[in-house]
Amino acid sequence: MWKYILPGIALIGVTYAFARFSFGLFLPQITESLRLSDSEAGMIGSSAYLAYTLALASAAFFIKQYQANRVIFWAGFTAVIGLFVMAIAPNFTVLLSAVFIAGLGSGWASPAYAQIVSERLSDKQADRGNTWINSGTSFGLIISGPIALFFTEYWRVAFLLFAAMALIALIWNRHTLNQHSEKRSKRDNSKEKGSGSAVLARAKSIILAALLVGVSTSIYWTFSRSFLTVEYEWTTFASIVFWVLMGVSGVVGGLSGGIINQFGLSLSYRLTLVFLISSIFLLTVSNVLAVFSSAIFFGSMYIFMTGLFIVWSARLFNDNPSIGVSLSFLALGLGQTLGSFAGGYVIEMWSYPSAFILFASVGIAGFFIPVMQKGD
Repeated sequence: MWKYILPGIALIGVTYAFARFSFGLFLPQITESLRLSDSEAGMIGSSAYLAYTLALASAAFFIKQYQANRVIFWAGFTAVIGLFVMAIAPNFTVLLSAVFIAGLGSGWASPAYAQIVSERLSDKQADRGNTWINSGTSFGLIISGPIALFFTEYWRVAFLLFAAMALIALIWNRHTLNQHSEKRSKRDNSKEKGSGSAVLARAKSIILAALLVGVSTSIYWTFSRSFLTVEYEWTTFASIVFWVLMGVSGVVGGLSGGIINQFGLSLSYRLTLVFLISSIFLLTVSNVLAVFSSAIFFGSMYIFMTGLFIVWSARLFNDNPSIGVSLSFLALGLGQTLGSFAGGYVIEMWSYPSAFILFASVGIAGFFIPVMQKGD
């Protein structure tokens, strides 16, 4: 099992933590270096989510046409190229393009690895495998934090290091998946059950839940460090400790598969949503303990929630998990695209605390969504 989980963790780490989320980590330095406004920063942040959304929309088709291991290669390759161009970007336009390219990888990686897990791990191992691979984001955040600390004023060097590590992860995954490519799927994934409208009807609950989570969490990923440095006047060191703490706590998300099996999907979803929304509200409390508690809750509960979406998707579409993961993460990415784009404007019009409270409030609607598991 671990021969797939470990390279999977590495790929998710570089495509999410490095290629997609590291822009927010270095946003204060990038903004100063390229003289970006809050609205321009929001546009760049939303471009990663837009790419993520478009990649997710195409993931199931590409996996069916070209197989999951090839889509995983594409995910790693776009991460490498995007990160490298980010490192050398001279202006807003080039940086926007680079962040978009880098964002494609995360959209392809999750559905492709959900399919790999479905094909190559037993049913008993699948939930654990999916949630551990999904926790790769946290491991990536743990690595990116110290890099940000050592290269605070040299963000271009940091992105070159990210690109190099992404290349290593790409080579590792290509070697592992090609080496074991002779293994056949446990299920017949060649036939999709039902029309497009039937598929959407089956997934309507998870799509709505993911969309709301995407909107409410987008502001945290893009603007949380800027909130601390601008609103609370935290030092760079303190804000990076906050980021690393968020990553370390997210490793707990790797345990979500076992917890979901223990307490059930519906209860797990609602409890996770309580802590996730609370963590966004908590950042608006000007207190060191409250801010670090916010990082712990957000990091652990976000990874837990995305792992829960993968398990939920796999149960909805046990005949073809990549479809369910693509739809749920597509909704998550769409929510984050809209939220990140709007976040910069809301901050400019109002303030950081008001914007975070507004975005957290959006997530409350998620409590009214039923957790449906048809297709088991």
